[in-house]
Amino acid sequence: MTTTAVRALRTAPRRGGDVLNERFRVTPRHGDGPPRAEDACRVGTMRRIAAARLRYCGLEALHDDVMLILSELLTNALLHSGTAQISLDITVENQSLRIAVGDGMPGCAEVKSADDDAESGRGLALVKNLVQENGGDWGTSDAGATTWCRLNVPPREGP
Repeated sequence: MTTTAVRALRTAPRRGGDVLNERFRVTPRHGDGPPRAEDACRVGTMRRIAAARLRYCGLEALHDDVMLILSELLTNALLHSGTAQISLDITVENQSLRIAVGDGMPGCAEVKSADDDAESGRGLALVKNLVQENGGDWGTSDAGATTWCRLNVPPREGP
């Protein structure tokens, strides 16, 4: 494969296409106990895979924002859905990076107000603010079973 062909493959998702599509199984949670350690580790694993895919696709400029968003959305799906499978889809559409986390369980994710002493409850507010700062948007679909957001893809630097 020529260097030009490799560059074309690496940059194709900037114009449109899949960056990452993953599905992974987790043990459904019941009650307020912590998730199994193996399931909690999957959030970090998905972050590492997504970071590698962003680099491969030439989307490094979005790394920090995407990592925070993934942490929040994947953790919410793991902690609050009671699901047995979580999906993560990252695509580029019309100069926007779309991140979608699905848990297959109906019920909309909502931004909540957290007290200063609260140990949780700020994740979706962080996602909302981060996405708005980037000129994007966020929401839920599939009766709330999927939480998604869009970030603007910055213009390519260099030649």
